[in-house]
Amino acid sequence: MNLYRQLFFPLLTRREAETAHQRALTGLRWAQRSQVGRFLMRQIAGQIPYLPVEFAGLTFPNPLGMAAGFDKEAEVALALALLGFGHVEVGTLTPRPQDGNPRPRIFRLKEDEALINRMGFPNQGMNAAVAHLAVLVRRPHHFVVGVSLGKQKETPLAAAAADYIAVMQAVYPYADYLAVNISSPNTPDLRQLQGGRYLHQLLADLVEANAACAAQQQLAPRPLLVKIAPDLTLAELDEILTAVTDHAIAGLIATNTTLARDGLGSSYQHESGGLSGRPLRQRSLELVAAIHQRTAGQLPLIGVGGIASAADAQAMQAAGARLVQLYTGFVYEGPALPGRILRSLV
Repeated sequence: MNLYRQLFFPLLTRREAETAHQRALTGLRWAQRSQVGRFLMRQIAGQIPYLPVEFAGLTFPNPLGMAAGFDKEAEVALALALLGFGHVEVGTLTPRPQDGNPRPRIFRLKEDEALINRMGFPNQGMNAAVAHLAVLVRRPHHFVVGVSLGKQKETPLAAAAADYIAVMQAVYPYADYLAVNISSPNTPDLRQLQGGRYLHQLLADLVEANAACAAQQQLAPRPLLVKIAPDLTLAELDEILTAVTDHAIAGLIATNTTLARDGLGSSYQHESGGLSGRPLRQRSLELVAAIHQRTAGQLPLIGVGGIASAADAQAMQAAGARLVQLYTGFVYEGPALPGRILRSLV
């Protein structure tokens, strides 16, 4: 019996989705600061096996990660790691604070085990997150920290590289890898950065900035990953693969949320925004498999979309993903989910 699904999730759904998320973050902040809280996290997680994965020059303690969007301000990565996540991708961060889109902007599609969000990169800006990251990395930690880079809503696409580079420079000492978010459907025109008109120049600028940051800060270059949309045609995918190969990008994260609404049963299905959860699973699997096939398995992949069980994670790995991430599955299945998945993967 999943006590969370039977008892706690129904209580959480009495609150507006974003309010419930903020309450969850409050609980996780308390848990990671308190000896009692850390003990409770470990008890909920259960035994977490060590399942190391080599990816883009880094060693991950296991293949399961928390996707960007859950811990926007880099506040609860330690608590998430105590629950079993081998990596946590924080953000997406922008250079300056921004409010995002008006609320309500998260909708639970319970019949579909899905979420629709139209957040629009709300965050307190890179400086606030850097303060949290600095505290985090001063402590010994066994998990990998990724940072999702974004641009301000009002920044023109032609000037987007400057925003991504500003965030990169700020978080560089604290990030194990950097994820370039060019695929959120909730920032106007952002997905155009996936196209040839902008992508080659953007990646060239980011690769150059990565090398400069490494030299200036006397650090190893951070792996650059690009997060792509699930709604790409195969021709658009091939264009992206050409660009990431030409610029020696370390890997891809596939996929972000989708604009598709096929086969949904919830009354919220017509809300605008990106859809995540179970309905995204098959499309993400297909895209990961297509990338794996087109690159002969040489391009490291993180698979994300509809992961809510060990079987889902195994299917994503079989399609070609070395690592997997989840978010919506955590909302529906609860904090014991990472441990259950990892023990089953053994």
